[in-house]
Amino acid sequence: MTEPVVLLERRDDGVAVVTLNNGKVNALSGAVVAALHEIALELTANPPGAVVVTGGERIFAAGADISEFGGADEARGITARIHASLDAIAAIPRFVIAAVSGYALGGGCELSLACDYRIAGERAVFGQPEILLGTIPGGGGTQRLARQVGPSRAKEISITGRQVKADEALRIGLVDEVVPTDELHERALSLAAECARGAVLSQAFAKQAIDRGLSVSLSEGLEIEQELFIESFRTNDSQIGVKSFLEHGPGKAEFTGT
Repeated sequence: MTEPVVLLERRDDGVAVVTLNNGKVNALSGAVVAALHEIALELTANPPGAVVVTGGERIFAAGADISEFGGADEARGITARIHASLDAIAAIPRFVIAAVSGYALGGGCELSLACDYRIAGERAVFGQPEILLGTIPGGGGTQRLARQVGPSRAKEISITGRQVKADEALRIGLVDEVVPTDELHERALSLAAECARGAVLSQAFAKQAIDRGLSVSLSEGLEIEQELFIESFRTNDSQIGVKSFLEHGPGKAEFTGT
């Protein structure tokens, strides 16, 4: 049997690992995009403790499958499907970590940007090279990249199509950590496992408050925070956390994820 183009592993420590598995370059073909969308919906309906998204050692994901490109009609379908898929990744109600080894270009960069946190190996390279094909990013790159690194830098990266190495990516805020390549997956899995042991429902509220707040005014964002702060007190973990703090001090609570 042919292996799936995207693999999903649910680990005993509560971490779900999503691995791109589409040949040497991990192109985001229509099949890969559909599989990512399906997996994202599954992880939303039945959330793990945390999620790690990763790809190949040399190429995390090299972008869309250019052989599927055509004219404007094809472009309309491609961008709609990629947006739906990456929006679904972004909407998973758990902390989603991208572990990027090697090249993350075009759709690969956009996939990493749809995650909550990016850890890169020392040899990782990022970029939005669509302009070199005479087109522009179509999977959220113009919007998520600008929110991550600022509009001026996002314009420069998107308009030149140049590649950004890991050290620069860290400096400009495109990634959050850079680690030796051979430590990448251990670090990502360790952070994900740490989050999976935490108060995951309140983690989801925190993520939702930040994401929703970014698209509204400050005053509206503060209202969202108040709403979700109150919701967090309806969880069992809030009672466990407060009781543990009063009895044992901070950082000792054993949460149940409820």
